[in-house]
Amino acid sequence: MTNDNYFMDEAIHEAQKSLEDGGLPIGAVLVKNNEIISRGHNRLIQEESVILHAEMDALENAGCLSYEDYINCTLYTTLSPCPMCSGAVILYNIPRVVIGDNTTLMGAEKLLESNDVEVVVLNNPKCRELLLNFIKDNPNIWEKELRKVGNTTEVK
Repeated sequence: MTNDNYFMDEAIHEAQKSLEDGGLPIGAVLVKNNEIISRGHNRLIQEESVILHAEMDALENAGCLSYEDYINCTLYTTLSPCPMCSGAVILYNIPRVVIGDNTTLMGAEKLLESNDVEVVVLNNPKCRELLLNFIKDNPNIWEKELRKVGNTTEVK
């Protein structure tokens, strides 16, 4: 879809907002019928939250939507969604997820695909660059976030 890059750029803007606020540079937008209906960015650090990943923030900011709304949405996220965020996509029957980068961190893409969610990976270098620069500039914060979930995986 030709609009994928446009909407990913909007998710990148959200990731940059998070970075400017001292958070992890991950962003998401929820799109219905080619229109952004919600935006979100990672707020784990800013809000001392355990669930405010960018995707969850975008879903929360959308408010209560109907089944018909969700099945007409695409979620754009700068990085591969984790199992929690993927579970929310499955729960709300969002049929399509577009990922900016999955080379730095691999999320639960197989879970999405096994639940008939179309997964598109754009390999957007800006998404990769945002995370790698954050890790380089903030290694202690990054290690602390990984320890919260018991993840000691190194970024590729």
